[in-house]
Amino acid sequence: MVSALADHQVVIAGGGPAGMMLAAELTLADIDVVVIERRSTQELDSPRSRGLHARTIEVLDQRGIADRFLTEGTPMQVQAFAGIPLDISDFPTRHPYGLALPQRDVERIMAGWIGELGVRVLRGRDVTGFAQDEHGVDVTCSDGTTRRAEYVVGCDGSRSLVRKTAGIEFAGWDPTVCWIHTEVEMDEQPPFGLRGGGGIGPAESGRIGVTLAEADVDHRLAEPTLDDVRAALVDVDGTDYGAHSPRFISRFTDTTRQATSYRTGRVLLAGDAAHVHAPFGGQGLNLGVQDSVNLGWKLARVIRRTSPPRLLDTYQSERHPVAASVMRSTMAQRALQANDERTTALRTVVGDLLTLDEPRRQVAGAISGLDIHYGPDAGHPLVGRRVPDLDLTTPNGPTRVYDCLTHATPLLLDLDPATRLDSALHGIEIPRIDATYTGTWQLPVLGEIEPPSALLIRPDGYVAWAGTGTTTGLDLALSTWFGS
Repeated sequence: MVSALADHQVVIAGGGPAGMMLAAELTLADIDVVVIERRSTQELDSPRSRGLHARTIEVLDQRGIADRFLTEGTPMQVQAFAGIPLDISDFPTRHPYGLALPQRDVERIMAGWIGELGVRVLRGRDVTGFAQDEHGVDVTCSDGTTRRAEYVVGCDGSRSLVRKTAGIEFAGWDPTVCWIHTEVEMDEQPPFGLRGGGGIGPAESGRIGVTLAEADVDHRLAEPTLDDVRAALVDVDGTDYGAHSPRFISRFTDTTRQATSYRTGRVLLAGDAAHVHAPFGGQGLNLGVQDSVNLGWKLARVIRRTSPPRLLDTYQSERHPVAASVMRSTMAQRALQANDERTTALRTVVGDLLTLDEPRRQVAGAISGLDIHYGPDAGHPLVGRRVPDLDLTTPNGPTRVYDCLTHATPLLLDLDPATRLDSALHGIEIPRIDATYTGTWQLPVLGEIEPPSALLIRPDGYVAWAGTGTTTGLDLALSTWFGS
């Protein structure tokens, strides 16, 4: 066996959206990172996720690359609960919509971006094991090499070898249903619409998209075939419409599981390695990308010794509840899928409720990611929430808040010179911008809020502290998030 030793600060197992986003965040923070990816190319055999939610678009906007995705996708209202559309066009954000864009295109664009950043991606090999000690982790790969790193992050999917090797429990529920999914050509035109626990509709390149529940959940254990697709169509519509020439065929289930811990020692998890659920609401890819944006800056500060290791504990305390909430949402939507009269009646009642503004805002705020709140409540309602992308006036001219976050660094935004922020910094170096903003302050779901006099913004775009004329609490926020 050939063996080589290479040193990195972080090894990431898996080069999907979560792995690439984490690699970018670490690279922006000058961390030496390498991605180990099983696929020899970035190509996917199916679309998988079909879009981005509003908060993910904001995250990409914070890094200055949102336009790359918006140019290729279709902005539209993609939010839905149990098939009930949810409009967020009245939400206070620069992106009050989702983006229809297949995952294969999302990955292709992200791969181009991390290539520009100089991220090293080693393809055509797997992480096969690791051993961690007090000072680092030895990661073994399928090509016989061993790489030494300070940390390893498993972004290697729901069957994560990193999670299993670390002995982290993947608690939750076994599947109750299996869906077959494909894009095919058909000799006859089927009626489009919801049925069979899924639906039939238009797909790319003139094909027909088919997603149907199968009679036996154990079908998930077998490789799907065109005959299986035809059988599912016959079960639902009495005909297979002459289905042929599939672009891909895949299966998925409503398995719902979450890692009980996102970290053990020098091993961390993100994306599907940390949580898996039915794809209702299209939140999986978005959840993983936002995991990585939360983790990246924290891991970088710990590696650079500018923050203590306990900062990594906040990754678990902040992101675990978010994924747990998504899992509850998808399980509720699964429960509303049954076609018996009682469930149909319940689905109708839920649909009626979601036409009302308050329930719509609550549910759409959660699905879009715009209402994420890293608690507990701490004074000003902005604390723990994403900062709005305001149009600012500065001594150097106009700018946007998100334009100030492209380098993934924290930011002290001073909107009132009388606050005297310098006296509270205690030597901690934080980039600072003096600016004015004259508009109203609004948050999704909460509505209009009290204007702050200053903000301490984390690299992930969430507010660590908000002042209202004084610096009370700023020293605690600085020591909590950026202290050594």
